Amino acid sequence: MMKKIMALVGVAAMLFHFAPANACTNVLVTKNASVDGSTLISYAADSHDLYGELYFWPAATYEAGTMLKVHEWDTGKYLGEIEQVAQTYTVIGNMNEHQLTIAETTFGGRSELRNNEGLIDYGSLIYITLQRAKTAREAIKVMTDLVEKYGYYSSGESFSIADANEVWIMEMIGKGEGNKGAVWVAVKIPDGYVSAHANQARITTFPLKDSENCLYSEDVISFAREKGYFNGKNKDFSFADAYAPLDFGAVRFCDARVWSAFNIMNPADMGKYEEYALGNSTERMPLFIKPDRKISHRDVMNIMRDHYEGTALDMTKDAGAGPYSKPYRFRPLTWEVDGEKYFNERAIATQQTGFSFVAQMRSWLPAHIGGILWFGVDDAASSVYMPMYAGMTAVPNCLAQGNGDLLTYSDSSAFWVFTTVSNRAYGRYSFMIEDIKKLQTELEDNLTSFTTAIDQSAKALYDQNPDLARQFLTDFSVNQAELVTEKWRKLGEFLLVKYNDGNLHEEVDGKFLRNEHGNPKHAKFPGYPNEYYKTIVKDAGDHLKLRELPADK
Repeated sequence: MMKKIMALVGVAAMLFHFAPANACTNVLVTKNASVDGSTLISYAADSHDLYGELYFWPAATYEAGTMLKVHEWDTGKYLGEIEQVAQTYTVIGNMNEHQLTIAETTFGGRSELRNNEGLIDYGSLIYITLQRAKTAREAIKVMTDLVEKYGYYSSGESFSIADANEVWIMEMIGKGEGNKGAVWVAVKIPDGYVSAHANQARITTFPLKDSENCLYSEDVISFAREKGYFNGKNKDFSFADAYAPLDFGAVRFCDARVWSAFNIMNPADMGKYEEYALGNSTERMPLFIKPDRKISHRDVMNIMRDHYEGTALDMTKDAGAGPYSKPYRFRPLTWEVDGEKYFNERAIATQQTGFSFVAQMRSWLPAHIGGILWFGVDDAASSVYMPMYAGMTAVPNCLAQGNGDLLTYSDSSAFWVFTTVSNRAYGRYSFMIEDIKKLQTELEDNLTSFTTAIDQSAKALYDQNPDLARQFLTDFSVNQAELVTEKWRKLGEFLLVKYNDGNLHEEVDGKFLRNEHGNPKHAKFPGYPNEYYKTIVKDAGDHLKLRELPADK
C-alpha cells in the first residue's frame, strides 16, 4: 500500500497542470433511493467563462436534407454540419419534454486521444441528443451513433443520463487523430442506489455480458490493448485505469467531491474512504452506494452547496478562509511559495458556477408535468433553485439566452442579480450567508409546496386539454422565476444597507431599527473573531500593541 501511495504522490507534479475547462459535479439518485420515487440528477456547470442562462429549443419538424450547424459549446467555434432529423423535441435547459435529462463532467483522460477533426463536442452531443431521444437507453444509442458517424471532438467525458425510470453513467473518450470514433462504456445505476462523478472517470471494471445493465463499444478493450494501456484478461479491464489513470489532482480535486457527496448520504460507510479523498490512498470508492436514508430533491440541492463542512477538508477552517470563514479560494487552483507548490481545495459549491440544476423526473405523471428542472444561476450555495417544468413552451426573460452575457451587465438578468449578492457576501461571508440562507430556505420551501399544488391542477387540466396545461405550467414557472429574481434583488439591497462600511445595522424581520428621534440606531461594530485577532498579533508583534507614550527626557 505504501508503494501505491508514494506512486500517487510521486505524480503530484502533474496536478499543477490540472485545469479542466469545466470543473463540474453530478449527483445521481435512482427511483428507490429517492423519497418519492423520482429519479434525480444534479449538475453544476462550473466555468470561469460560462454565463448562467436557461437554454431553450422548441420542438420542430425539418425537411429531408436539412443540415444542422454544430458549434463547440465551450468556445462557440464552428465545427461543421450534420444531418438534421425530421422531428425534434422541446428542450428546457438539460431536460427535454419526455423527462430525459443529460449532464456531464469532463475528466480529460489521455491527451493523445483528443481528435480535433471530430464534428461533435461534448456539449453539442448533449443538446442534440436531448432534441432527438425520449429515454436514457435511446439517448445512449443516439450519442454513440453520432460520434461514430461524425467524430468526437472533445476530451474524456462522464455523462449522467436519466429518464423517469432509469439512471445511467456513460464514460467516453476519443481515439486520437485520424480515428474519428470514440470508446465508451455505460453502466446503469442499480435501483435503490446513488452515484456521483466530478471530473474523474469512475467506471472501473464492468460486466461484459449483461446488456440490461451495461453497454459498451465493441473495441473498448481491444483499443486499449492496441495502445498499450492494458494487457490483462478482459474481465479485469478497468475503463478508468486504462483511459484516465489517477494522479493526485484527480483524487483531491475531483473524487474528493464524490466522496463528500457520498459522505452526506451515508457517512457510516464512507469514513473509510476519507484517506482516499485526502490523496493518501489509492483504494477507490465504489461507483455507486446505498444511501442510509431516502434522498429528496432538497437533499440533492444541499449537496450541491457543500464546501466539505465538518470533514478533514473543511474550507471554512484554515487561514485561507479569512476572518469570516469564507469557503472559497479564488484561482489559480495551485500556487507556489518559496519554491514549494501548494493547492486550494475544490469543493462541490464554487464561485465560478454559471448555472446548476437538480433534475427531478417522475414516472407517475405525464412527462410534461412529471419533469421539473430545479434551475439556479451562479454559486449554488447562494442561489435559489427555481422549478422549470418539462412541458414549458417558453422560458422566463430573467433566464433567457441573450439577456446579458458574461461581459454585459443586465438589470433584468437573474445571473447578474444573483452574482451581485454572492460577490457581496464573499467579503463578510459568515454574517451574510445567514441572511442568504434564511431567504433561500423560505423561497425553496414555498416553491416545493407550490409545485405539489401545481402538479395536481396541471394534471386535471392536462386530462382535458394538454396544450392549455402546458401554458399553465409555463406561466407558473415564468412568474415564479421573475418573482424570485426580484426578491433576490431586494436581498442585495438589504445586505448593502445592513453591512455598509463594515458596520452592522440592526433589523427585525427586515426592518431596520431607528432611535427615539427617528434617526438610524447607532451601528454595531462586530469586529473579527478572536482567533483572527491572534493571527494578527502573531504577524504584527508589538507593532500594533497599545502602549504608553515614552516619558519626556
